[in-house]
Amino acid sequence: MSERNIRIESIERQAVEDQEVEIVERKGIGHPDSICDGIAESVAGALAREYLDRVGEVLHFNTDETQLVAGEAAPAFGGGEVVDPIYLLIVGRATKHYEGQTIPAETIALRAAREYLEENIPQLTVGEDVVVDVKLGEGSGDLQEVFGEDEVSVPMANDTSFGVGHAPLTETEEIVLEAERRLNGEYAAENPALGPDVKIMGKREGEQIDVTVAAAMVDEYIPNLDGYVEAVESVREFVDGVAREHTDRAVNVHVNTADDYEEGSIYLTVTGTSAEQGDDGSVGRGNRANGLITPNRSMSMEATSGKNPVNHIGKIYNLLSTQIAEEVVGEVDGIRDLRVRLLSQIGRPIDQPHVADVHVVTDDGVAVSDVEADVEAIVDRELADVTEITRSVIEGELSTF
Repeated sequence: MSERNIRIESIERQAVEDQEVEIVERKGIGHPDSICDGIAESVAGALAREYLDRVGEVLHFNTDETQLVAGEAAPAFGGGEVVDPIYLLIVGRATKHYEGQTIPAETIALRAAREYLEENIPQLTVGEDVVVDVKLGEGSGDLQEVFGEDEVSVPMANDTSFGVGHAPLTETEEIVLEAERRLNGEYAAENPALGPDVKIMGKREGEQIDVTVAAAMVDEYIPNLDGYVEAVESVREFVDGVAREHTDRAVNVHVNTADDYEEGSIYLTVTGTSAEQGDDGSVGRGNRANGLITPNRSMSMEATSGKNPVNHIGKIYNLLSTQIAEEVVGEVDGIRDLRVRLLSQIGRPIDQPHVADVHVVTDDGVAVSDVEADVEAIVDRELADVTEITRSVIEGELSTF
């Protein structure tokens, strides 16, 4: 029997896959909110690694308040221009002085942000199309010595907060997540007309799935309206193919439904992101830690990206609860749907949550008592290894959005 407070019970609802209506959203890496998430997390990882290199410990920091103010552009077939640059402000706290050392936290942050943008939003020229600024206040001294390389100890929770995760993904969730990742991966590599600002909304009503895609097109690669129409249809066909790999249900895919070809109103951009034209962004306003926005599921409102991976529950428990849910459904038969909620209490060790609450929907013929012991053992095992989440985040192995 575990000494941790682990509770397992049936959840009084249908599995999401069996509900009549399901809604799922993902904001792609070029969406203004996701740009903020990506930069905040990139800066966080860079600071954590720099602290480890310089002093052997991860010192106090957070960058989860990063903001984006949209610019203005004048797109045109064959290539337009940015008129007013996007402004991005990295906001948070960082330890800049430690045991006689001065650590250039803001320089580290600016470098990490530039590298992230160059890799993920290549049409944005840093310093011209986007201006990156940084304002990091000094970290709190009493939270600085929290995580060392030599002797790993379990930190205390920095807050009374919770994280939530679920598994397995439904067909609609898989389609939405996979479609955006593959559009911004293999598809974009062969089709540069597609910008990274791809937002996907999935709706399932009964056995009918509708996928609505908002895809920013890069004007440099679109010679005329016919070329734009072809690019839109190519995206639609690709997403339709991805969807049919994950479901036998009927699927309809719609791309850039606000376009009005007769009026010449189309989703054409210079940089591949709506941030160039009035769409602002903030950390934590988009995808949850599992990469999706899922109103059929319980969700934490915490921003996962940019938080310190050592003791910040808003990051650790959202990632850990998702990992626990995935491990349970991967190892235990008979589970149709599963939700994990981890609640911390400030000052308690993070491997000893105030409660670890697991709700399951079992397959027909399977009782909760049939799986309870196996589920509890996995939850206990993953909590005991909670500092591995910290390691994985610092090394960039886990996605936070």
